[in-house]
Amino acid sequence: MKLEVVQIDLSKIVLPKRLVKEHPERQIRQIAESITAFGFNDPVAVDEKGEIIEGAGRVLAARKLGMETIPAIRLSHLSEVQKRAYRIAHNKITLNSGFDLDALREEFSALSKLDDAILLFTGFETAEIRDLLTLPELPELAPELTESLSENKTVTCPHCGGQVHV
Repeated sequence: MKLEVVQIDLSKIVLPKRLVKEHPERQIRQIAESITAFGFNDPVAVDEKGEIIEGAGRVLAARKLGMETIPAIRLSHLSEVQKRAYRIAHNKITLNSGFDLDALREEFSALSKLDDAILLFTGFETAEIRDLLTLPELPELAPELTESLSENKTVTCPHCGGQVHV
């Protein structure tokens, strides 16, 4: 089966009855900003009737931007059951992994040297980017704290004064 990207009139795209993934306004704004910065590079998938199989967030962002057409692929080979299951799978499988924080930190650091404004279009909040780029060094444990960790007693942190039973 060969997939073909076509331009579809946005007014003819139908959202499914149930959106199983939430699309808060903040996320729609981020998607719209990404489309503006990089282009609409990820086609949505629709069935033969124009109903979204995957890509509802991109459709909502395109509507917010006032776009008339968007790129799409037609998945006419899926049964109704497969369409419903694929909607869930497409959204869930991307959530089943995290980021390699060291690699992400290196990439953000390199990008910030080239064009730090581009970081605002990555989907990360400013505070998250700042935290990744400026991780504070953790203080060394005081020798008396290290020694007392092997004993079963209450220890006072020399840095914050907090107490913990160890």
